[in-house]
Amino acid sequence: MATDQATNQSVEKAATVLSAFLDGRALRVSDVAKHAGLGQSTASRLLSTLESLQFVERDPISSMYQLGPALLTLAGVAINQHPVHREARQAAQNLAGSLGLGVNVAVRQGSSLFYLCNFEGRLAPKSYTLMGQRNPLHATGIGKCLLLALTPAERRDLVPDLHRYTPRTVCDHDDLDAELAEVAHRGYATEIEELALGRSCVAAPILDQSGQIVAALSISGPLSALGLAGGDPDLASTVIEVADSISVGLGYLGPRHTTAQP
Repeated sequence: MATDQATNQSVEKAATVLSAFLDGRALRVSDVAKHAGLGQSTASRLLSTLESLQFVERDPISSMYQLGPALLTLAGVAINQHPVHREARQAAQNLAGSLGLGVNVAVRQGSSLFYLCNFEGRLAPKSYTLMGQRNPLHATGIGKCLLLALTPAERRDLVPDLHRYTPRTVCDHDDLDAELAEVAHRGYATEIEELALGRSCVAAPILDQSGQIVAALSISGPLSALGLAGGDPDLASTVIEVADSISVGLGYLGPRHTTAQP
């Protein structure tokens, strides 16, 4: 039992060390030790072990560490196992290419959304990928679609406090309920400068075989490129159409109708 506990603690420490690199910066041993709450010698030993397994890399000149290639292998396997990613990847890539905008697919993990796909077109370039990153539910178009799967009470339990990111972020649950009711009615959500100024998106839910919302698809980019402030019915129709095609690929056959019994 003591051996098992020590092994578990070692795994937890290693995971905490790896999490220190989530903001994308190269780190010194002292930086990692501070983040993980470990002594510098312990952090150094863990980093050496992780380096031998290629989970981290050390620059020979600066002696600073960054994440290593073994994590890319694991991430690739993990993402390829996800049924939504397998079904949505090509459709999202094609859409980004044809529109020249960003196209994203995400699922809900706890109180945030988690990106499975992220493709950028010529009008919405990024020097980084969103895949594997997280964003808030209430301040994104995808997140609003994912919140439709929950009742108002469940939403309040999941995200009690709606953080304000910009002056346009919806921070009141009653206001969010009203907006989500409109999203459910029209079949798509919009986000205009609620997470970041100058950015916007339009999103639609993705359903599985049982008709449950399991993911969402968004078209995103600079506010000037999307033109959502004045309304863009063509863009909304496009995101709904592509999201529906992914839902069909996941086995969704449309609303179930019941026959009244005499």
